[in-house]
Amino acid sequence: MIIAVDFDGTIVEHAYPKIGKPIPFAIDVLRKLQNEEHHLLVLWTVREGRLLDEAVNYCSKNGITFYAVNKNYPEEEPGDTSRKLTADIFIDDKNIGGLPDWGIIYKAILSGNNDFRNIDDYISDNNMPKKKKNLFIRIGEAWETAQKYK
Repeated sequence: MIIAVDFDGTIVEHAYPKIGKPIPFAIDVLRKLQNEEHHLLVLWTVREGRLLDEAVNYCSKNGITFYAVNKNYPEEEPGDTSRKLTADIFIDDKNIGGLPDWGIIYKAILSGNNDFRNIDDYISDNNMPKKKKNLFIRIGEAWETAQKYK
């Protein structure tokens, strides 16, 4: 499986253009997905030039080697294909609902349950601790509740 992974806010905390503190378990999970499960990892980030090199080097020093960086395959040249990546899964802190805990991400990928639309059911079905809901989810739930009482 090809897994595209963002860097800032996903592997490390947001501190752009610096490299932030590591997000707990991100490196461990990515190493397991790559080395034990044999998935291909693609770094998918807005970083370019020196800042991109710093991110790639940071990951390399932590045992993560990417199949490709900001492209679909290593040999791809600019203009060869669409700018859109063709990954099977995208792991990014900008997902609707935010970034699930890395333990949840790992277990979902192993189970083949890559549909995070109903992450609350997945968490409760697997007796996992819930993370606090982000602002947009809480607003959506409040809206749905208000609609019931109209």
